[in-house]
Amino acid sequence: MRLRSRIWSWVTTTDHKRIGILYGVSAFAFFLVGGLEALIMRLQLASSDNSVVSAETFNELFTMHGTTMVFLAVMPLSAAFFNFVVPLQIGARDVAFPRLNAFSYWVFLLGGLFMNVSFLVGAAPNTGWFGYANLTSSQFSPGLHVDFWAIGLQVLGIASIAAGINFIVTIVNLRAPGMRLMRMPVFTWMTLVTQFIVVTAFPVITAALVFLMFDRTFGTNFYVVAAGGDVLLWQHLFWLFGHPEVYILILPAMGIVSEVIPTFSRKPLFGYAVVVYSGLLIAILGWGVWAHHMFQVGLGPIADSVFAATTMLIAIPTGVKIFNWIATMWGGKLNFTTAMLFSVGFIAMFIIGGLSGVMHSSPPADLQQTDTYFVVAHFHYVLVGGSVLGLFSGIYYWWPKVFGRLLSESIGKWHFWLTMIGANLTFFPMHFVGLLGMPRRVYTYDVALGLDTLNLVVTIGAFAMALGTLVFVGNVCWTWRKGEAATANPWDAAMLEWAIPSPPPVYNFSVIPTVKSRLPLWSEDGYEPKPLPEDPPGPIHLPDGSYWPPVTAVGIIVAATGLLTGSLWVALAGIGMLVVGIYAWALEPFEV
Repeated sequence: MRLRSRIWSWVTTTDHKRIGILYGVSAFAFFLVGGLEALIMRLQLASSDNSVVSAETFNELFTMHGTTMVFLAVMPLSAAFFNFVVPLQIGARDVAFPRLNAFSYWVFLLGGLFMNVSFLVGAAPNTGWFGYANLTSSQFSPGLHVDFWAIGLQVLGIASIAAGINFIVTIVNLRAPGMRLMRMPVFTWMTLVTQFIVVTAFPVITAALVFLMFDRTFGTNFYVVAAGGDVLLWQHLFWLFGHPEVYILILPAMGIVSEVIPTFSRKPLFGYAVVVYSGLLIAILGWGVWAHHMFQVGLGPIADSVFAATTMLIAIPTGVKIFNWIATMWGGKLNFTTAMLFSVGFIAMFIIGGLSGVMHSSPPADLQQTDTYFVVAHFHYVLVGGSVLGLFSGIYYWWPKVFGRLLSESIGKWHFWLTMIGANLTFFPMHFVGLLGMPRRVYTYDVALGLDTLNLVVTIGAFAMALGTLVFVGNVCWTWRKGEAATANPWDAAMLEWAIPSPPPVYNFSVIPTVKSRLPLWSEDGYEPKPLPEDPPGPIHLPDGSYWPPVTAVGIIVAATGLLTGSLWVALAGIGMLVVGIYAWALEPFEV
């Protein structure tokens, strides 16, 4: 009975800290699934003329690998940090809309499961994570493959937009007294910037997906050339979303690195204001570079020139951040903990990925490199070497705050080096594989290409990364049983989240602090009262748990299933559950 009660408390929770943990566990499980899909692909490509999987299965694997890693792993892993860390960093009790927060998690989880159920019914998405028209038309992709993908992404978009609105309101309205915008931690700043991109970019992909579903379900012709449609409309809409999406993935990692490096350099972040403004500039410029994904379609010299220039320009604020991180370490008392190693690794790998990215700003060079493994190498250096390494840095940094125990540093360093060596073994040879003529998204290749050795090295590197991930899982298991107990501030860090016990009490702060400095714990008059009382001086009202957010999320999935199967009654049942959930949620007594 106690176990059932504990499980139910997690299902109905509206506590931002628990929801952050749920996001982290779920996203890491999807990360393992996406990694397994990658390993199967690498086994297929380890040698020429291989037959580990069929061409159709390979198409499903690379489609779901990209979709899973972007939408089900990296984004929600970032959301785990948003949920747990941001309210603590700004001195808040919770997020602005706790039940909306729970709703966004359950929609994400059920949407991810919805997409992966496609494997069980033999209809996994198979047209690439970019879903180019007219490959996705009913003529060329019959069956439910594309429908699972298109409907699933729309469901995930609901979760992302709900969370984005929640965190914008939270950061703008719930900051502790004295925490002006230019006193906010950089991670909170990058979270705020990311949420503005989310709530503006996801409606774009939603419109594109709605057009696609209308074409497939109702016989419209948005992307049907023979009927006056335009296949390039999809590319413009997708990449208008897709390139801001890159910054949705990378800006949170940049925020993490901006917290970790000053802590372990024992120095304030060099050029704090410039780092903040560069993040804002990246978000703005990110809307003006999408067509560098489309140089090959023949946009013309004027359009090509404009997008080449903006692509070069966006390297400036990115380079500014790299300069500031290195300047922060320069002359500092460096402590190379595992978190610090992952942050330094992030900088090195991101520089490599950024250099190859600038190469793609040249239309003639891009025409040669596009749709080859050179591009695969580039974006994996950015997203694995950047986002994933940054997220692991954050995991090692904030783990003691979340769970009250320190991850093993010795095991963590094995994790770091296996990941770094494996990532470079995997992705650096891909540059040469691509330049030597191997196209992306092919399930086999001829021995005459002479690429067997390089592809074998790539596969070995992928398994080295997988081994590093298993070492991390082992570290978590070891820490759970024998990990060293953490103090409130084991790293002697500067921000508010380290002013309270590890793990934090349910009410976060016994008294809402008054902030007087950008680095509260490194300033003599940083916040008041100092120290905070161990127990609250009076009762604190907190949000109650609620089962209506998960019920409402289930309603969305039932409606999506009805749309997928063409069952009007199932769709209506889902809509009915959704309406009941929303009204019951709105009328539910809720103490704050």
